[in-house]
Amino acid sequence: MAYLTPDPINLGPLLDSVRSPARGGIASFLGTVRDHHAGRVVLRLEYSAYVPMAEAEIARIVAEAKSRWDVGVAVQHRVGQLQIGDVAVAIVVASGHRDEAFVACRYVIEELKRRAPIWKKEYFADGTVGWVGEAAGQRGSGAVDELVENATALRASPKA
Repeated sequence: MAYLTPDPINLGPLLDSVRSPARGGIASFLGTVRDHHAGRVVLRLEYSAYVPMAEAEIARIVAEAKSRWDVGVAVQHRVGQLQIGDVAVAIVVASGHRDEAFVACRYVIEELKRRAPIWKKEYFADGTVGWVGEAAGQRGSGAVDELVENATALRASPKA
């Protein structure tokens, strides 16, 4: 299962992928599109990602969580246009006990937001549009615009 998807996230397959008779604790996180940001009305979002790098980084985060705790982990993050209320990201973690599931779930979302090259474009009610970077150090429109341009250029260049 790919970590990034343009399709609505279905929690059922994520839950099924981590369930087992040995795992009695399941914790999940759903990030949904809210209607405001920094006191401004948001109409919709658009997520963009440098897909090969994002997939690899999320895989590393999942592997780290599995190596730190005895857990099963499933993650999906939307790309493309999302409406208010849509699920943007889902994380499901299962373990033998609830404490591990909660801690590992929190770890995965925090590391994903800090490290994955995923960007959020917000469309505001006042007609303005702004980029918000989700990867570490990418907050602020100038840095994000440059990274998006670089990622687009990398995708367009022929593979060596």
